[in-house]
Amino acid sequence: MKFAELLLGLQIVRHGGDWSADLNQVVYDSRKARQGSLFVCVTGFVTDGHQYIDQAINQGVSALLVEHVTPALLAADCKVAWAEIADTRRGLAHVSDRFFDHPSGKIQMIGITGTKGKTTTTYMARAILAAAGRQAGLIGTVANIIGDQITYASRTTPESYDLQALLDDMVVQKQDSCVMEVSSQGLMLDRVYGCDYQVGVFTNLYNDHIGPHEHATMDDYLAAKLLLMSRCHQAIINRDLEIYDHVLAAAQNAQVPALAYGLSSNADIRAENLHQITQNGLVGTAFDLVSPWFSGEVFVGMPGKFNVYNALAAIASTACLGVDFAAIRLGLATIAVPGRVQPIPTGRDFQVIVDYAHNAASLDSLLKTMREYTKGRLIVLFGNGGDRARSRRFEMGEVAGRLADLTVITSDNPRTEDPMAIIEDIITGIAPTGGRYEIVPDRRTAIGYAIDLAQPGDMVVIAGKGHENYQIFKDKTIHFDDAETAAEMLAMAHSADASRV
Repeated sequence: MKFAELLLGLQIVRHGGDWSADLNQVVYDSRKARQGSLFVCVTGFVTDGHQYIDQAINQGVSALLVEHVTPALLAADCKVAWAEIADTRRGLAHVSDRFFDHPSGKIQMIGITGTKGKTTTTYMARAILAAAGRQAGLIGTVANIIGDQITYASRTTPESYDLQALLDDMVVQKQDSCVMEVSSQGLMLDRVYGCDYQVGVFTNLYNDHIGPHEHATMDDYLAAKLLLMSRCHQAIINRDLEIYDHVLAAAQNAQVPALAYGLSSNADIRAENLHQITQNGLVGTAFDLVSPWFSGEVFVGMPGKFNVYNALAAIASTACLGVDFAAIRLGLATIAVPGRVQPIPTGRDFQVIVDYAHNAASLDSLLKTMREYTKGRLIVLFGNGGDRARSRRFEMGEVAGRLADLTVITSDNPRTEDPMAIIEDIITGIAPTGGRYEIVPDRRTAIGYAIDLAQPGDMVVIAGKGHENYQIFKDKTIHFDDAETAAEMLAMAHSADASRV
């Protein structure tokens, strides 16, 4: 594809060089720049791509897209084609979409944004689509899935070029639809710019993701998420949100039709008569569904009211794509999501679950839900990530102290911070509640400790990391999986019991 073809639709400030060169690659990492490639210079949080223009030229790059021009580009002997635009982040998304011939327009896409519930809702929607015989890809926090191929994700919403490459792979592999998590960062940083969403879902909004490398204020956070409402053909909004009218207005201002879901009587898609049941060995919730398309009883094979909300969002979004009621019931009845209320078989008369709850709101919902399924004590284990808002530590400590019978405070991903300093912040939140707690800084040891404490009827909740299979320290990143570790500790406990018999 010619450089000029990729730039169609962009407002060019200045340009130079020969635009007739054929390009076979778009890159945003200077180390990959070579003959035939377009290097897009993006200014990031850590480094600025413009610093590597000379390196890219020396490597024989064919074209550059920049926000500001360097002396190397203005030199008389510079033969590299280049163009200056106002925003290369958006420019990267634009040229990537054109490079892959607008793949999002060739499949039906569901985009889901919100503080909580994105991952579970995407898995639910994909399960429904699969039950309907659809070939649905998935892009999100846990993994990217195309057919039988699963690639574990490094971020919730990929960089724009990587996203368009994934969507192109889905087209090539005959996927007819895609369900994806759309993070506030992905919206704010234009990673999803140019994507054509058939349906856009707004699940909820909680105080989270505020910090130097995320969003400056809650208003900024909300504004980023509201962008999805103007980039879809059909908006699906949680009717029970306090900010529902605000979200609805964003869709209406963009002339996008909206449907509301929730437990409220004025929701278009709603659940009534909720009751906890166990079906085929799965603990979950049954409810009567009322919707514009169909009505009847639905069983969701995951516990908790919050998963009813997730299910309603998945029902509404897939129904908009023409899925029937039978597929919805089948898809939700056997749903399983890695790291989301994930049961770990114990072989004992106590329960262990792993969940990604990593802020106060999600931990509050989780513990209240699991209390309903606990005959004995509710034991929760968690830590907090370093280099993130300190307020999250105080808030989660308060929730755990108030709702759990025992809290085991440990490490999460301390990153550059002292793990014990993070633990002290959690204690600051838990101490005023009078809740009982124990400190076990090493997470593996802590999981073993919590399991050893469990008695008949108890529930052990391992929270904070969910699907993650790593732990980040100041000087290293190690493999660490909560579910895997819990299973190992349970196996060791079984062996120890057997040896005593």
